Amino acid sequence: MAILNILEFPDSRLRTIAKPVAVVDDEVRQLIDDMFETMYEAPGIGLAATQVNVHKRIVVMDLSEDRSEPMVFINPEFEILCDEMGQYQEGCLSVPGYYENVDRPQRVKIKALDRDGKPFEMIAEDLLAVCIQHECDHLNGKLFVDYLSTLKRDRIKKKLEKLHRQNA
Repeated sequence: MAILNILEFPDSRLRTIAKPVAVVDDEVRQLIDDMFETMYEAPGIGLAATQVNVHKRIVVMDLSEDRSEPMVFINPEFEILCDEMGQYQEGCLSVPGYYENVDRPQRVKIKALDRDGKPFEMIAEDLLAVCIQHECDHLNGKLFVDYLSTLKRDRIKKKLEKLHRQNA
């Protein structure tokens, strides 16, 4: 397994729309394993392939405290099941150090393939619903900062650009 490099906002590659996975093979499973290792090392609770500059529709997640509930979503799609919105303070491995409130639907139905390519469906609520929406946004070239005011987004962008220059 390998730790992959996580792209950081405002890297334009984060805006790439991911392509569906045609075949779930050993190469895809290796990428999934590397994504889990990268996510745990970061540390985070979700990671989309787009964030590691692989533009395939793959998401890994683990919302447990002890890393005991890894979840894989290949070619994920979700359907909103309620009008009720929930506000969560979201953060992102691609926007390190920033957390902002984002409103999202609280209940969704997810359809995806598992790490073996088998289709599954599940109902997600609360944090899981937020995370799947956040990660699917990544696959569509969207970041949580896009939900913020232009002023807040630009402030975060400038601070991260400055940090990247200092670290270069």
